[in-house]
Amino acid sequence: MSAPTLVVVSLSPSFADLWPTLADACGLACEVVRERPERLDPTTHLVLLAAGGDEALLPRAARELRAASEVAFAAVGAECGHHLAAAVVRAGAEEVFVVPADLDLLRSWLREAAGKLTAREDRKAFAAGEAGKYDFKGILGASGSLAATLERVARVIPHPSVTVLITGETGTGKELIARAIHYNGPRREGPFVDINCAALPEHLLESDLFGHEKGAFTDASAAKPGLFEMAQGGSIFLDEIGHLALPLQGKLLRALQERSIRRVGGVRNIPIDVRVIAATHVQLETAVKAGQFREDLFYRLNVLPVTLPPLRKRREDILPLARHYLERFAGEYGVPRPTLSPRAERALLDRHWAGNIRELRNVMERTVLLADAPVLEPEAFEFLPFESGADAGGGETPVRLADIIRVAVRAALEATNGNKSEAARRLGISRPRLMRLLDGGDDAEGGEEGDDAR
Repeated sequence: MSAPTLVVVSLSPSFADLWPTLADACGLACEVVRERPERLDPTTHLVLLAAGGDEALLPRAARELRAASEVAFAAVGAECGHHLAAAVVRAGAEEVFVVPADLDLLRSWLREAAGKLTAREDRKAFAAGEAGKYDFKGILGASGSLAATLERVARVIPHPSVTVLITGETGTGKELIARAIHYNGPRREGPFVDINCAALPEHLLESDLFGHEKGAFTDASAAKPGLFEMAQGGSIFLDEIGHLALPLQGKLLRALQERSIRRVGGVRNIPIDVRVIAATHVQLETAVKAGQFREDLFYRLNVLPVTLPPLRKRREDILPLARHYLERFAGEYGVPRPTLSPRAERALLDRHWAGNIRELRNVMERTVLLADAPVLEPEAFEFLPFESGADAGGGETPVRLADIIRVAVRAALEATNGNKSEAARRLGISRPRLMRLLDGGDDAEGGEEGDDAR
């Protein structure tokens, strides 16, 4: 990307030798003109109105420039009293500098303004790349159920404040849909902030979501903005919202209703302008009936419900996805791309795919890395016992209970993308015991007597 351009509208011949040197020191291109230019791009141009000895011309020139463009500009003069400076600022200038006395301040303003322009262009370029990456055309699948889901999602994209609730089993692509909504919508140049509500204890999650003030708790040595504040102008993705603790559910409901948040230990409300996208594999209607999820929050989140079908209910997408991942990982690892035999295709189609697309992706990645033949047979697939839901798909079964436990723990962590709390829940054990198993300090005979209640 080319450097931003400093356009100097010179109202007098003074300072002529200063501008090229000043622009170069601030990383800017330079253009000096005698009259206000007709075309100015506020995303790439900065303007100085320069009047050395003709300062009385500055207010009128500032009014004309502000009426013609939204470009950021400042005024520079050799002498400028406070009455004149106030008039120039009222006319639209961001700052007024007296040269040479304010030369260092002028450099700082130019560098800061140039940095903002560069950051804005970087955000636009990043957003454009993410929009291409998460374009709906890039979401593979030809099944009718997936097409209906994507059509439903496409309707909400142009409306930047509509809350979306995405439900579906683990591994169905909920985060992919959330990012597609953000990066294809009007908030694409704003931040996309995501957090897994099941990954943090309640007291840490509240601070992460809403921020905290200095002294709010023992370790709060300084004020910290929360994720809602960091997401201003963009989207916040609340993954696994079904695991949010009940006290926090009330605070989230208030934030959504009032469009404002209050930091932990704070007394003032901070307005928020974000799109909220929530996702869960939990059936929230069932959780509401069980008293585990607030009914009012459920209805507040469920403005536009989106349900992602599991892979076993869109079997026509299995083979296209498998071929896509074979090609992708072969390219990433620099190995020949294998093909699927008819028997291998049948094995993939017959599988239950409890882990959905994430499981299929992991199987294809392992297969590419370990393949020793150009045509894959069913024996090439290393299905993990946890993934199969029943048959491990061949291979030697561990004979020691401790070995089976280790396999199950590794598989649970892989299936939950390293989320220890979710892995423990799936295994039916407490998180402390899972940590002991990972450290090798627990075994099948150890039992659960010392664990916290699940």
